[in-house]
Amino acid sequence: MDLRDIATQLTAHPSIRGKLDIAASTRALALTASTSGRPGDDAAAIARPDGGWDLFAGEGFMPQFVQDDPWFAGWCGVMVNLSDIAAMGGRATALLDAIWAPDAASADPLLKGLRDAAQAYGVPIVGGHTNLRSAELNLAVSVTGRASRLISSFAAQPGDVLIAAIDHRGEYRPRFDNWCAALDAPHDRLRGDYELLPLLAERGLVDAGKDISQGGIVGTALMLAECSRCGFDIDLAAIPLPPGVEIVRWLRTFPSYGFLLSVRPENASEVCAAFAERDISAAVIGKAHAKPEIALARQEDRAIFWDYASSPYLTLSKETAHA
Repeated sequence: MDLRDIATQLTAHPSIRGKLDIAASTRALALTASTSGRPGDDAAAIARPDGGWDLFAGEGFMPQFVQDDPWFAGWCGVMVNLSDIAAMGGRATALLDAIWAPDAASADPLLKGLRDAAQAYGVPIVGGHTNLRSAELNLAVSVTGRASRLISSFAAQPGDVLIAAIDHRGEYRPRFDNWCAALDAPHDRLRGDYELLPLLAERGLVDAGKDISQGGIVGTALMLAECSRCGFDIDLAAIPLPPGVEIVRWLRTFPSYGFLLSVRPENASEVCAAFAERDISAAVIGKAHAKPEIALARQEDRAIFWDYASSPYLTLSKETAHA
């Protein structure tokens, strides 16, 4: 497929365009990148008086997803929040859930998914909110954590290399572009895989990145670039693919374990090797530059996916103050 066709298809996809809703909320709440907690990061980071950072994040879920696959939605309520904390170079400490359901029987698989994931990852659910008189099943989950050194959406620099670290040992769940590599994994492996991010931060090897969310590789790269006021060229030929998965779907896929890291070139080999030791695919898939755009590249061909100077995405950066 032609690069321009790929870029056009991705730009119009609902999972990527859905992130545009963030800008409406930040304007309504008068939030900027300089607001306490630095909106735009995967978790709010609050400096601790004794050093380090308190982290706080939360996720709300698409109602159709929760209703179609409630047990997996419960599992994801834990998993995606822990990814946000790891993406900040942190370790999760506790979870809170909020559920809505027509009755207790409807809520049971959702709660079981939450419980099973919390046990698997070793992070306790310490409270929340329950409504068993709702017309529909729905879910929101929050998480707290701590970090001694941050990985931030605002720290990417021109000259960095872009590393995609994704667990390929999985498969797609029906109907959605969710790649799940966690359900059959040993619990100690799940916990150790998340521990890798704070370890890399504490070793001074990684200070910029995001977890790959609903916007996939391209949408996440765009959010990282806009926050850091840089751009990325993504080399499609350099992206490792699981067997049988085509590139356009992979570029918009939401993996259960996936991170984009903007890394100083001299640290790239060591970072990739650390993931490889845990059998996680990690490869340099692009380079950072000073242009306000994400572009797709293949050999000598190049096509712009998104120019955030002309079409802001999150409308947050470390320099601007949009409200």
